[in-house]
Amino acid sequence: MNEQWIKTYRSEIGSFQDTISAFQKGDIEKKDYKGISGGMGSYAQRDPSVHMLRLRMPGGRLTVERLGFLADTVSKYGVKRMKLTTCETVQLHDLPAEQVTPIMEGAIDVGIYCRGGGGDNPRNVMSSPLSGVQKGEAFDVQPYAEAATEYLLSICWDIQMPRKLKIAFCNGVDDCVHSAFRDMGFLAQADGTFALSIAGGLGNNHRMGVPVADAIAPQDVLYYIRAMIDTFCAHGNYENRAKARTRYMQETLGADGLKAAFLANVEKRKAEGGLDLAVEPVTVDKAGDGELTDERAIPQKQTGLYAVEYHPIGGILPVEKPAELYALLKDIPGAECRVAPNETLYLINLTAVEAKKVLAATEDSARTIFEHSVACIGASICQQGVRDSQSLLRAAVQAVREAGLPDGALPRVVISGCPSSCAAHQAGAMGFQGCVKPVDGKPQPAFKLFLGGNDTLGTAKFGEPAAIILEKNIPALLVELGKAAAELGWGRWSVEHAAERDAIIARYA
Repeated sequence: MNEQWIKTYRSEIGSFQDTISAFQKGDIEKKDYKGISGGMGSYAQRDPSVHMLRLRMPGGRLTVERLGFLADTVSKYGVKRMKLTTCETVQLHDLPAEQVTPIMEGAIDVGIYCRGGGGDNPRNVMSSPLSGVQKGEAFDVQPYAEAATEYLLSICWDIQMPRKLKIAFCNGVDDCVHSAFRDMGFLAQADGTFALSIAGGLGNNHRMGVPVADAIAPQDVLYYIRAMIDTFCAHGNYENRAKARTRYMQETLGADGLKAAFLANVEKRKAEGGLDLAVEPVTVDKAGDGELTDERAIPQKQTGLYAVEYHPIGGILPVEKPAELYALLKDIPGAECRVAPNETLYLINLTAVEAKKVLAATEDSARTIFEHSVACIGASICQQGVRDSQSLLRAAVQAVREAGLPDGALPRVVISGCPSSCAAHQAGAMGFQGCVKPVDGKPQPAFKLFLGGNDTLGTAKFGEPAAIILEKNIPALLVELGKAAAELGWGRWSVEHAAERDAIIARYA
């Protein structure tokens, strides 16, 4: 970002400190404060005396320099909780009010800008986490995520959208960024162009995106992004916040009408010009020798290099881990981290010898498919939350471990604490959404179970509601399902023995 933008942003941070102070004194109502703080990437937690700060990083790119900033921040401010998010950011939790803006200021020095991390803004722009190093990819989309971010931040004070806008770039291999059902999903293709789907989304009234273009020249990406903002501002719902997302334009305009309106705005923006994008390819000037076999070591497309996967349970990053990883990576040429949407951290550009050291430093990683389950931060912290998804995940992992289930008996489970679907439960093979269930006339903590979702590139589909299960019974349900599926594995058993699966679920419903 240019110096004038940063100067304006610093001034905004100063004003935000006054807003935080007024909120702490009770001079600003919670709802009004949320409307202001979200635009700065921060929210008060369920306990309003402490706050969350979202560190947005395009494509989840956590460089070694940024990792060092995290380590220093933990040390300086005594940060107690960090969360890897499904939008490829890092959230700092339980921050006293006086720490929020100093951390925002410090983040500027490493190119982290919290502006627009929440509220009615374009959110963190996502890209496939292994973009640039993944075998089989069409091309590296990470530079486009960064360029889109810089453009969006440059206009953030000039636009007022009905609600947030989520943009993702898929490298053509791994669609964990959900380009098929984002507000804008750019899919890299082998011929060097992008296909684009728009107006998708999770949560209530979830929708797959509408395909609108299949041969977008990379240099034209910003015209399409600006046209989407134009379309959303013209046709989005400013009156009903519950319907102020791009997916509702599929209802008001119809898929064909939406496509026509959007493409007309693209042509208008192209006629005006000025948004041509020139992206320099990023090359990895490094090679390695030696071989490494480990389930968490992924061979890169670069000869002799590996990416190491690290998945802390529930995406809760141990506060000491940034310092440990920084000490290890700072002397490794080309190394960096990527935050993935499934709450995984990838450490990339490692030789076999370097990767072994990283594997040793991340031995606390999840190992089984089930332990890679995803959960939002949950109702114990989030104001919007209905159920404590992190608590449920911990209880489920403990129960599954104690039962001794083999790897593959259960799928990766996705748990959202409320209908907002922050964990993307509707896209999981097995998903849970926080809710309540009446028992003897009294509401009890429960989760709605979804089955059959899939976010695989080219075959994405949403899961269907199957039952409402009391929260206290879910670990036992998972163990019983896992025991039944142990021999065949979840993927095969749940299809071939669907009647048995449904009968087990029915006993807990």
